[in-house]
Amino acid sequence: MEKKFCLQCSKELHGRIDKKFCDDYCRNTYNNHQNATHNNLIRNINYVLRKNRNILESKIPSGEDMGKISRNRLIQEGFSFTYFTHIYQNKKGNLYHFCYDFGYLELENDWILVVKVKGNQG
Repeated sequence: MEKKFCLQCSKELHGRIDKKFCDDYCRNTYNNHQNATHNNLIRNINYVLRKNRNILESKIPSGEDMGKISRNRLIQEGFSFTYFTHIYQNKKGNLYHFCYDFGYLELENDWILVVKVKGNQG
C-alpha cells in the first residue's frame, strides 16, 4: 500500500484511502491559498464598483432623481469608466451604464447625466 501525504504540510496521512489533508487547518489553508488570486481579483473589482456607485450617488442632489457632472470631475474623484455592472438601453436608444442602482448617460461636450434606478428598470 502506497503512503499518502498531506497536500499542505506533507505529513504522512493515516485513515481513509481518499484522505488528502491531515486536518481541517491544512485543508482550509490549502484551499484558501488556491483561491487567493481569484478572490483578490473579485475583491478588487467589487471595490471599484462600490466606489463608482458611491461617487454616482453623491452627484444626485437630495430629493432629486438625477444630476449632471463633467466627465473630468468624475475622473478626478476616482471614477473608473471601465467598470460597471450592466447596461440599459432606453426606447430612444440611449445607453446607460450602471453601477448597481446608479447609472450614467454620456452627453455632449463631456457632460454626464447621473440617474438612480426607479422600480425594476436597469
